[in-house]
Formats: sequence, C-alpha cells, structure tokens
Amino acid sequence: MTTLLSTPHVSLIAQSCTLAVQGDLNVNAAAEVAAVGVKWLESAQLTGVVLDFSEVSKASSAAISVLFEWLRACHSLGVVVTSIALSTPLERLTSLAELDALIGSPNAEA
Repeated sequence: MTTLLSTPHVSLIAQSCTLAVQGDLNVNAAAEVAAVGVKWLESAQLTGVVLDFSEVSKASSAAISVLFEWLRACHSLGVVVTSIALSTPLERLTSLAELDALIGSPNAEA
C-alpha cells in the first residue's frame, strides 16, 4: 500500500491494481486528487484497475468529477476499469443525477 496523497480531509491510496480515495473529497481537493491519480495511472503500467470510492464520506460532485477524470485517463491509456466501488452517499448522488449507466459499466467512456 502506497499513500499517494494525504491531507487532513482526504487520502489517496494505491495498492496493487487499486486506486482508492478516503475521506471528504471536496472541491478544494478534487483537482489535486485527480492529477495525482492520473499520474499514478500513467506510471503504474496496469492492464486493469479498480477505482475505489467506497470510503468517500460525503456525496460530492467533485468526487464524481475525479472519477470521470480517471475514467478518461484509463480509456486513453488502454487500462480496463474492472470495478468501481462507490460509498452509499455517492451511490445516491449518481442515482439522483442519473449517472448510473455511465458509472455502472466499467468500460463506459466518460
């Protein structure tokens, strides 16, 4: 397990073929989390990855934006997203925003 980013509110962890966000991924942290995650995806030389948002504490459009940025990066790098895990608050937000189809399909283009 490697901590890629750690702030008082949010952490970004890489482990094997998983990129995981923990904490309150708000608008203030989103750009940095997205950029660090993309950098890891570019350097990890993976064929498949799990994007884990299951420990994100609050529903936030910023978290969804980070997810879509990582999906775009995976698509351009040819990395297959094998699984996307969302916390309960994020599941509710994606359902309310009718984004389930995009996120529910790991190979969906964002």
